[in-house]
Amino acid sequence: MPQINVIKGDITKIKVDAIVNAANTTLMGGGGVDGAIHRAAGPALYGACEKFHGCPTGEARITGGFNLPAKFIIHTPGPIWHGGDNGEDQLLANSYHNSLLLADKHLCRTVAFPSISTGVYAFPLERAAKIAIKTIKDFLPTANYVYQVTVVCFDDKTFTAYHSQPY
Repeated sequence: MPQINVIKGDITKIKVDAIVNAANTTLMGGGGVDGAIHRAAGPALYGACEKFHGCPTGEARITGGFNLPAKFIIHTPGPIWHGGDNGEDQLLANSYHNSLLLADKHLCRTVAFPSISTGVYAFPLERAAKIAIKTIKDFLPTANYVYQVTVVCFDDKTFTAYHSQPY
């Protein structure tokens, strides 16, 4: 039976088939989880991302995991919060959904997500957690391969927000 887990930890250390990177639209690394993933994966990740020439918000691209324990890295730019009336909710849901579609297409059984857009992009944490968990829950019954999704929370506040969602 498909399952969702919420844990506190470092996504760069999680052994799963694919981790999701909360990327920016250039895919060339940045701050927060994006920078941490790029540093941990090593310099070859930069070259792998360069070939995509960026990625629109809500879409996803996949690379190898390089120096990470994960086989793949799925890169998805989440939306920047602009007050909530600019399609942010749908774009965030698209980031989760398109990442899961890509994982399923690449025969991934286990996937780990960070909290997308809730750092410097300022998406309200509780709202983002609700969208993330709902999107994952809606996807899992349709998946061919993905059966376990773990949300890896960097801090206690994020863990509490995701853990309080019904999953």
